[in-house]
Amino acid sequence: MLDIRLLKDNPELIRESLRKRRVAFPLDELLELDRERRALITEAQKLKELKNRLELEIAKIRDKSLLKDKVEEGKALAKKIDELNEKIKKIEDKEEESLLALPNIPDESVPEGKDENDNIVLRSWGEPRKEPLKDHIDLGLSLGLIDLDRAAKVSGARFYFLLKDLVRLNYSLIVYGLDFLVQRGYTLVQPPYMLNRKAMSGAIILSDFQDSIYKIDGEDLYLIGTSEHALASMHMNEIFNAKDLPIKYAGISPCYRKEAGTHGRDTKGIFRVHQFEKVEQFIFCRPEDSESYHEEMIKNSEDFFKSLGIPYRTVLLCTAEMGKVASKTYDIEAWFPGQNRYREVVSCSNCKDYQARRLKIMYREKPHEKAKYVHTLNSTLVATERTLIALMENYQEDDSIIIPEVLRPYMGGQSEIRIKKLYI
Repeated sequence: MLDIRLLKDNPELIRESLRKRRVAFPLDELLELDRERRALITEAQKLKELKNRLELEIAKIRDKSLLKDKVEEGKALAKKIDELNEKIKKIEDKEEESLLALPNIPDESVPEGKDENDNIVLRSWGEPRKEPLKDHIDLGLSLGLIDLDRAAKVSGARFYFLLKDLVRLNYSLIVYGLDFLVQRGYTLVQPPYMLNRKAMSGAIILSDFQDSIYKIDGEDLYLIGTSEHALASMHMNEIFNAKDLPIKYAGISPCYRKEAGTHGRDTKGIFRVHQFEKVEQFIFCRPEDSESYHEEMIKNSEDFFKSLGIPYRTVLLCTAEMGKVASKTYDIEAWFPGQNRYREVVSCSNCKDYQARRLKIMYREKPHEKAKYVHTLNSTLVATERTLIALMENYQEDDSIIIPEVLRPYMGGQSEIRIKKLYI
């Protein structure tokens, strides 16, 4: 949520932000609502001042014949004030609803662009395998590691059964990821997998996610699309002591997403699915520190993929490609030999004070000083199903998949997954 003062003091900054993002938004309607709200507040204040003066006059009146008219005048003023306050409340509700849908302002360092072709590749690591290779679907079926048909039978499209060593490899990635972040000073958190509307709408622009998130029928609960949502709202309506910042969390959770409207080969296999696991980084910090922590988080994710030996490139997203909550976003795109292309595996965003304003999360340097909004940052460390694909395709041999050395201790020393017939 943006500072409401920007509507009055610098509406052109917001207008320019919307232009850069290629987002259609009824800004003029919002500006008119804000003008109307402020005009009504001014009118109500004048009436309150008039009512206060009238009450002082009434207190001095000794002639009862004059008192009745003044009392009636006071009642009429009170009624007008109540009516104005009711109008102000309705406008404030409409204004807040509109403000909650207004995207964050892109950081000055974010390139302007209209699509992914305008993203900037910052750096690359590793040597992609270019020879013809199997994709994860063929590998998963030939090694008896994935069952898509039975999953479709019991759950529908874009669900899956992971089998045998792929299950162990999945949990090895999770535990390795958690250990990786603990060693870098992050606190482990396993959050609720469902959030109420207030918490969810503080973390995301809920109106934009109606086709992406699952709502629990008949209850004020949504399944989380990532632990970021729960971690962001964890400290809703709280004020930190500045000395406790930064707060660094490593969240682990399943993620549930409808992925509505996506078609093509991505919907086959386990690349784009309705359910997956993810280890997430999340930081609350002082505003002046958020840029450096953004760089820390993307470095953590790069180091993680280097340790797995998966070739990748790091990309700075342009204005039109960023999520609306973010001010600046880096993506890591891993090399997928089966697709012969780089695909996103990490999203790392600095949201500045946008989420904090929505969730009312603040900090104080000293007990009696005015509280300020924290900055929030989030980043994938590893989304395991998509990373499993990268491992399977990059480490495939003629009759096996090699297990990266860093994961072998979590696999009981196992060094490869060999072809076996499906035994169920």
